[in-house]
Amino acid sequence: MNAPQSPAQLEPLLLESRTPAGMVTLTLNRPAQFNSLSEEMLAALQSAFDRLGADAAARVIVIAGAGKAFCAGHDLKQMKANPRQAYYEKLFADCAKLMLTIQRVPQPVIARVHGVATAAGCQLVATCDLAVVAEGAKFGVNGIDVGLFCSSPSVALARNVGRKQAFEMLVTGEFIDAATARQRGLVNRVVPADQLDAEVERLAQAIIAKPRLAIGMGKGLFYRQLEMGVEAAYQLAGHTMACNMIDDVAQEGVAAFMEKRKPNWAA
Repeated sequence: MNAPQSPAQLEPLLLESRTPAGMVTLTLNRPAQFNSLSEEMLAALQSAFDRLGADAAARVIVIAGAGKAFCAGHDLKQMKANPRQAYYEKLFADCAKLMLTIQRVPQPVIARVHGVATAAGCQLVATCDLAVVAEGAKFGVNGIDVGLFCSSPSVALARNVGRKQAFEMLVTGEFIDAATARQRGLVNRVVPADQLDAEVERLAQAIIAKPRLAIGMGKGLFYRQLEMGVEAAYQLAGHTMACNMIDDVAQEGVAAFMEKRKPNWAA
């Protein structure tokens, strides 16, 4: 006979809410485990992003955490209970797939960070397109403290902050505070904790006010060109701008600018 589930076990791993304007918030809901990324949480996030990426009504996606922390990284208890390389290979492949999906969906993704973001939790912040952070938040890739170099988090971290700064965090396991994270380019905005939601909404509304097509096209170009040489990046950027410019969205925007009026965008 199965043991009865506790109220916490009956709660969904991922909470979802949406504003009329199209800001969708996905809240990691394992507060007792500091929102660690179990295999089930990774699957829930992957399913949500696969669905939302194709949802034209979703304009901005926010990732938040319930309880005292944003995300404490992978679920070490679950990992320890499955000491097989094949299991670990799949787990980290699933994590990589999610991180790539976050960058490939057309909507900007904002990390709403409070408390701590450690290891794969810090990777999640670095992977999001934007990050708004509460004062007092801390960031670390501290797997090295248990003998595990944060190899997967290093990919996103090294693409956000300087190489030497990233490597120092990876080999020492030391945490940085919110102000340092902003100084190093890991996050965009730092605000008092009681202003966090308002600041996230301000940033989201600034994006929602712009045309969806141009934002989606621009996000796709932004990440592709980063992995190219300069010449190839300019070729792709020029092609993207030409496609953007010929679309009705840009034609209306330029006409409105010349006529000194607000643009009338359908999307």
